[in-house]
Amino acid sequence: MLSITLQNNKKRYLAYNNFRKKILLTNSPKDGPVIIYMLPWLLSVNRPAVPGFIKELKEPFHVFNIENNAEILRRESSFKKLFGIKDEKSLIRYSLQSPQIQGIYTIGSAGTLSQTYRSDCDIWICVNKTDFNGKTLQYLNEKINFIKGWLDSELKIPVYFFLSDVGDIKQCNFGNLDFEGSGSAQKNVLKEEFYRTTILIEGKLPFWWVCFDGDKPVNYDQSYTQNAESDMGDRDFIDMGNLEGVNQNEYFGASLWQFNKSLTHPLKSIIKMLQLKMFLEAPKEELLCHKFRQLVLEGKDMAAFPDPSLFAMNAVLDYYSQHTKEEYFEFIKKFFYLRFDMKLLSKTQTMKEEIAGDVFKKYKIDRKDIYLLNEFESWKLQEKINFGELLFEFLIYIYKDIVRIQKGKNREIAPQDLTIIGRKLSSSLEVKDYKVPLLHIPAENSKLPVLTFSYIDKIWRVNTSDDREWPVIINENIVFCLTYIVWNGIYDPLQIRMLPNQTAVTIQEIINLGRKIREVFGSYDVSSVYFGNFLQKETIAKMLFVVSFENQKTNMDIHDFCVIYKNNWEELFVRRFTSTEKMKAFLKTVSKNSPHLETHYYIRRNNIYYEKTIERTKNILTQMLMS
Repeated sequence: MLSITLQNNKKRYLAYNNFRKKILLTNSPKDGPVIIYMLPWLLSVNRPAVPGFIKELKEPFHVFNIENNAEILRRESSFKKLFGIKDEKSLIRYSLQSPQIQGIYTIGSAGTLSQTYRSDCDIWICVNKTDFNGKTLQYLNEKINFIKGWLDSELKIPVYFFLSDVGDIKQCNFGNLDFEGSGSAQKNVLKEEFYRTTILIEGKLPFWWVCFDGDKPVNYDQSYTQNAESDMGDRDFIDMGNLEGVNQNEYFGASLWQFNKSLTHPLKSIIKMLQLKMFLEAPKEELLCHKFRQLVLEGKDMAAFPDPSLFAMNAVLDYYSQHTKEEYFEFIKKFFYLRFDMKLLSKTQTMKEEIAGDVFKKYKIDRKDIYLLNEFESWKLQEKINFGELLFEFLIYIYKDIVRIQKGKNREIAPQDLTIIGRKLSSSLEVKDYKVPLLHIPAENSKLPVLTFSYIDKIWRVNTSDDREWPVIINENIVFCLTYIVWNGIYDPLQIRMLPNQTAVTIQEIINLGRKIREVFGSYDVSSVYFGNFLQKETIAKMLFVVSFENQKTNMDIHDFCVIYKNNWEELFVRRFTSTEKMKAFLKTVSKNSPHLETHYYIRRNNIYYEKTIERTKNILTQMLMS
């Protein structure tokens, strides 16, 4: 590969990388500069006043080439002022003995047009582990964790770090992904996404990005070796390995993994599932990252570059406009529109609408639907749930089609994969006695309505402020109602109301118990459950005993128990007992099948015998479980 081609590609790539940084800074004007400029500085500085200080570290870490980053050096005075450092000299000091960080890279939606206020930022911190001894690698881990703790408290964007060995990346060894990827390797899929979406925050340039010649094939390994061994060779490249193709079984494994994530985060994952299904159906199609690299490097305008997420959206829409039913294609367009958080036809048009608008001129959405989608955050809860049900049905359709494609081409499907996914689906869909059913809300962090509890004809109901005719939940047990809204992620203590009624329940006790339920169980998230759990028999993992919540008596007589319990398959149940005998029979079964049970207790704070009652409850239940 000619040196002049390499240098031209490098120049073009650096201009594209700056374009991506500008998108991140535009999308996140407060958080972006911290990620782009301060993060490399934090990793390179080791002072007590600076987040990430490691007392035992003899030489500070050195992020490759940070000393030549004029923008970081220009901003360093403001960094020092923030942390109360008066030293006038630069704190970026390193020696030949300083352990080197090869590069800092993003992966995913950060710095693309698909980045929204819900997006997180995944960052790879890449090193050659052979350059580190056990202690310095441990110190780097500790430093990263300290920095993350500070970022969590300062930024709105959730930032996640992945300390990665360059040799492992080259071999596509991305940690223990095989099992958590539901049994099927998906390693090259991850590398494809990395090359297509990454931003180089600071450090060495991925050699893959510049190893390209539009006129003839290029031998990657030979070109890298030739550059590395040449006296005139460029030293600021990193060898993360070539990527020639992706095995179809990897696409299938990645599809199962995305389906797993979609059970909790449907809008975020359905786009990737559609993309993976496209490659399963068209195995000879050139990789998106290859097409995208060519588009970037062959461009002539140094001020205009394609966006990777928009490029992928265009490819998926192009494909499905010819390969799916018209009604499904209309859904797909709307999914993309919501995923990108677009606001076409609105008074304020951002860079996102200006750049992505051409796609929706090509694949038009009806004007009335655009206005409706623009108001998605303000939809009634019931409207969001209805849309979520359609989305969920479409996800299952895609999943079944993916399995059909895999089987139809006689490709191997690990039996445990189908067992795991089947049980995860069961966790989401199967109706069981006492089980808390799920709402399929299409997006996390949706604007939550005011929820009002009322008690009519001995029945509790919860209504939303935006639709008083439609109850969110109806049940004779208020603990079940409260558990339902917490488990489905629509509980906000500031948005809870109650109409006057004759029960002893107060609004403050509803809020307190809701917080306790959320503290113990969280909200439904089957994608976070360890895959191995679904290959084990069902057991109860956590249990919350709620004592006499609706009881108006103020004595110590305990006869009203509600038990909220979660199994190892992320299913939540609520049962009510009116006597200790019935409770004892239930716990007898529990103790046999669930030896490692985590227990919690809740008693109304306005019970005048609170301390004595809770102690007595613990004693009774402990004796029951032990017996």
